[in-house]
Amino acid sequence: MRILEKLGLGQKTRKSSPNIGKKKQQKLKEAEKKKIKYLRILIFSVFVISILITLPQTSFQPVASYTVGEPWRSDDLTAPFTFSLKKSSAELEEERQEIRQSTPPVFHADQNAIVSIDARIDSVNRTLQPVLDNYLQWQRAKLNSESSAADDSSRFFQERRFSGLDLSEEAWNTILNDYETKQLESSNQTLLIEQILSNVRNIATELLNRGIIDRIKSNIEQDEIIVRNLVDRTERTINLERTFDPNEALEYADSQLQRSLNNRAAEVGFEIFSKIIEPNYIYSEEDTETILSERLNNIATTKGAVEQGEIIIRKGDIVTSERANMLESLAEARAITASDHEKLLRFLGESIVIIAAALVFLFYIYLYRLNIFNNPSMFLLVFIVMGLFILGSAAIYQVESVNSYIVPIAVAPIILTIIFDSRVGLTATITMAMITGVIHDNSFEYLIATTVACSLGVFSVRDIKNRSQFFFTTPGVVMGSYLFVLGGFALTRYTGLDQFSTDVLFVVINSIFILFTYPLILLIEKLFKITTDFTLLELGDTNLPLMKKLMNEAPGTFHHSLQVANLAESAASEIGANGLLCRVGAMYHDIGKMDKPAYFIENQNKTNDHDKLKPKMSALVIKNHVSEGVKIAKDHNLPNVLIEFIKTHHGTSLIKYFYGKAQNQKETIPEEDFRYDGPIPYTKEQGILLLADGVEAASRAMKDPNYSKLENLINRLIDDNINDGQLSNCPLTFKHIQTIKNSFLNILVGVYHSRIEYPEDKKKRESEEKAKKEEKNKAPDENSSSSDEDKSGDEKSEE
Repeated sequence: MRILEKLGLGQKTRKSSPNIGKKKQQKLKEAEKKKIKYLRILIFSVFVISILITLPQTSFQPVASYTVGEPWRSDDLTAPFTFSLKKSSAELEEERQEIRQSTPPVFHADQNAIVSIDARIDSVNRTLQPVLDNYLQWQRAKLNSESSAADDSSRFFQERRFSGLDLSEEAWNTILNDYETKQLESSNQTLLIEQILSNVRNIATELLNRGIIDRIKSNIEQDEIIVRNLVDRTERTINLERTFDPNEALEYADSQLQRSLNNRAAEVGFEIFSKIIEPNYIYSEEDTETILSERLNNIATTKGAVEQGEIIIRKGDIVTSERANMLESLAEARAITASDHEKLLRFLGESIVIIAAALVFLFYIYLYRLNIFNNPSMFLLVFIVMGLFILGSAAIYQVESVNSYIVPIAVAPIILTIIFDSRVGLTATITMAMITGVIHDNSFEYLIATTVACSLGVFSVRDIKNRSQFFFTTPGVVMGSYLFVLGGFALTRYTGLDQFSTDVLFVVINSIFILFTYPLILLIEKLFKITTDFTLLELGDTNLPLMKKLMNEAPGTFHHSLQVANLAESAASEIGANGLLCRVGAMYHDIGKMDKPAYFIENQNKTNDHDKLKPKMSALVIKNHVSEGVKIAKDHNLPNVLIEFIKTHHGTSLIKYFYGKAQNQKETIPEEDFRYDGPIPYTKEQGILLLADGVEAASRAMKDPNYSKLENLINRLIDDNINDGQLSNCPLTFKHIQTIKNSFLNILVGVYHSRIEYPEDKKKRESEEKAKKEEKNKAPDENSSSSDEDKSGDEKSEE
C-alpha cells in the first residue's frame, strides 16, 4: 500500500471508489424517480379510466336539463324525428297489476284421484268386516252366558284398535248396533254401513268429476282457472264457481248425506268422507309464474307517437309530468337511434370535462403538496378514496329507485382532511363535485349541494379534538348543509316541496353513513401506516401504560415532558403547525430516560451518579437515552412519526457540560464524541420540540427567574441552536422563530411569576440558606462542582 502511495496510485484508487459509489447512487436515484413517475401515471390513468367506464350509457340528455314543476328555461323544443311515446311508470305498474289479477292460476288434474278414493272406501269396508264379526260373536256369547264372552270382548276391542279407523264412539255405536240388530234378527235389509259407503262413493265421484282444488277460493282473485292434464296433454279453462275447494266439498257432502240418510248415519258418513276425500286439481306455482312472466314481458312500453316537427314544450312552460314523459321518451329514442358518431361525441365531451377536473386536482397536488405527489403510497391513497365514492355515486345514479343523495360523498374529503389537511380536502371536494355533477346529467343542483355540504364537512373536522365532535357535529353539519341548499332549490319550484321531502330521507341516511368514516380511517391507518389526529388523541392520554411507567420510574422526566408539551403545542399553534402532533411528540420524546433515570438531573435527589464517571462515559450515557427511546417506542408499537421526534429532539447538538468538563481535565477527545447522533429536525414540529426541550430544562435550572432573565435565556438558547445548524433542515422562517420565542416567553413568565412570600416560608428559606453556607464552609471542594452546575441552566439540562 505504501508503494502504491509513493507511485501516486493509491491515492487515485481511494479517490475513484467514492466517485464510483456516487455514480451508482445517482443511477439508483434516477431509476427510483422513473419508477415513481410511471407509478403515478398508472394510478392517475386507472382513476380516470375507471370513472369513464362507469359513465351512464343508457340515456341521452334532451338538449337541456329540467325539473318537473319548474319552467322550461331553454328555447322551444320541437321533435327532431318521429318517436314513440313511452308509458309512465304508473301506467306500466297499473297494467302489470291488471295482468296479475287477470292471469288464471294453473292446476294439474290428478287422474288417479277417483281410483284412490274408491280404493280407500273398499279398504274401509274390508277393515270394518272383522271388527263387526268379532262384535257379533261377543254379543252372542254374552247373550248365551258363555264363558268365552270375556275373551271375545278382548278380541273385539283389539281388532277395533288395530283396524286404524279413527271414528268417534258415537259412530262406532251406530254401525255396531245396526249390524247386531240385523244379524241377530236374520234381516235381509241392507246394512247401514253399506248404505253409508255407497253414498260416500257417489258423492266423492260427483265432486271429483266437477273438480276439487287444493286452494281456498277466497285466496284466489281470478274468476277462472286453467286445468292441465299432463297425461292427455290437454288444457282447458273453467270457471272457478264450477269447482269446489276443500271446505265447499265438505259442506256439499254433509248436505247430501243429511238428505239421503238419517241424522246418525249422516254423521258417520261425514266422518268417513272427511277422511278419504282429497283434491284432484293440484295448484302449480311454477306453471302459473311462467304464464304470468310471459304476459308481463309482452306488455307494450309505448303508447302512441310524437310526430316530427311537433312542439314538445315551449320556453317558459311548466314541465308537467306529461311533458316530462315526452322529454324522457325523446331521450330514450335518441339513445336508441343515435349513431355511433353521436354517442362518441357525447362520451368525448363528458370525458373532457372529467379529465379536466381530475387534472386540476393533480396539478394542485404537484404544485402545493409535494409530500403527497412524491410519495407513491399517499398518492395512491388519495385517488383510491376519491375513486371509491365517485364510482359508488355513478353506480347508484343508474338505480332508478334510489336517490343519488344517499351516497356519502362527503366522507372522502373528510378522510383526506383528517389524514392530510383541510386544503387537500377542499380541493378534493371541488373535484369530486364537478365529476359527479357530470355523471348526474350535468345537474347544477347536485353540484352546488355536494360542494357546500362537503366543504362545511371539511371545515368541521379541520381541528378535531374528540370523537364526540366527529360523531355528532360533522354528520349534523353535512345534513344541515344539504337541507339548506336543497330547500333553497325547492323554493324556486312551482310544485312545492314534494321533491324536497323525497330528498330529506336520503340526506338523513347519507349523514348516518358518515359515521362509518371513523372505522374507515382506522383501516387506512393500518393499511398505509399513517398516523391521524385520532391516534394522536389516544396516545395523548397520560393514563396509558407507557406514560404511567414513565411517571413511576422517572417522575422528573415525566413532569419535564408535560411542560415541554405545553410549550411546543402553544408555539406550534401560533405559527400554524400541528399543535396536537407537537404535544404528543413532546410527551414521548424522553421515554428513553426510563432505562437509567438516575443519570438525568430532573430525577436526581442529592447524589449525582456522573461524579463516578469520566466525561466521555457520561456523554455516552446521556446520548444513549435517544437510541433507548427509539427501542422502547418500537417495542410499544408507537407510530413512526413519534419515533422521528425521539430521534431528532436533540439533533446533533453538543453535550456542552461534559465536553467542557473533559477539556478542563485536559483530555484530548474529538468534539464529535460529545455530539448526539441525530438526525437534525426536518419538520416544523420537530424543530419546535428541539427548542422547547432545551428552553424548558434551562429555565427550570434558573435561579430567581424573571421576565428579563427568561427572555435572554430563550434568545440565547434558540440563537445557539440556529448558529449550530440544528434547524438547517427545518422549514422554519425568521418570523416563525420570533413567534416561537414570544410564545415560550409568555408561557414561562406565567409559570415562574413572582409569588407572595409568607412569614413561615421566609423563616424556612433563611434557615436553609444559613445551613448551606455552613456546609459550604466546611467542605468547599465537595460542592464546587454542583455550584458550578447551578451557574448554567442549559448545561444542567443536558443531564
